[in-house]
Amino acid sequence: MASQSHAGIRQYSATLEDSQWQVSNKSRLHCTLSHEIPNYGEAKFTSRASRNSNMMFELDMLRLPDNYSLAEVRSVAPKFRPGLNDYTLADMKLHKQFSPSLDKKIAWTMLNELEQGMSPTFFYDGWYSEHDKISVGLSTARFSKAYQEFIGCIGNLLNYNFDDIAYTVLNYQSNSDKFTRSSERRMAMISEYLKLDKDLELVLIDAYSDSYGGRWNNLELSKKRANKIRDYFLSNGIDASRIEATGYGEKRHIASNETTLGRGQNRRVVIHMEKPIEY
Repeated sequence: MASQSHAGIRQYSATLEDSQWQVSNKSRLHCTLSHEIPNYGEAKFTSRASRNSNMMFELDMLRLPDNYSLAEVRSVAPKFRPGLNDYTLADMKLHKQFSPSLDKKIAWTMLNELEQGMSPTFFYDGWYSEHDKISVGLSTARFSKAYQEFIGCIGNLLNYNFDDIAYTVLNYQSNSDKFTRSSERRMAMISEYLKLDKDLELVLIDAYSDSYGGRWNNLELSKKRANKIRDYFLSNGIDASRIEATGYGEKRHIASNETTLGRGQNRRVVIHMEKPIEY
């Protein structure tokens, strides 16, 4: 049975026949390894595109607790491996408002335990009776193949995320709408990201020039630069109503125009991207 009472403990876990692990959200932006726990909810390991390696475990309960409490996370040996001792991995906070989670170190430890054939199990007191004890176990059945797929997905994640490109300053070669090499690399990052995640809410494009070449010419050049970036976003599937492109010409210098370095800093486009907040 998926849910059963044993020695005063109400147990939730998948049977050998029902146990399923699957990789979802499989992309270069995020990877999720999930495991359904019948009559209880779902266990999920998630890693996202980032400059830093990351991993999170979440226990998505069908019914959240009524009060704050703690669950003991233990590594439990399966019945077919007698002689192995259980041991504590961590404590997990249970909240009324949201599903409980564990950070990178413990999440990876749990994955390692599953790979070793152990079952990470959560033990806590029930919410309606002091005699009500709960255990929630993750089954090792059918874990290995899904885990290898999950590891492959993690290895293919981008090494940057939306926050890394959401505010971008691009610089140009003198009297041109061609990027510097570093800005070309930055636009390549943005292009790669947009192919994967087109869920942008707003794109603001502000273009500026240095003070050489005449004000009118510089204003027109900045507009040309802004519109070229606008066309780029349109070609990547961003709705025109969500893009605002403006050329400011010589206004709002951020450095002196008396030096080559300063003029290079003033020849710029600032891109600010926003997307819906994820809850």
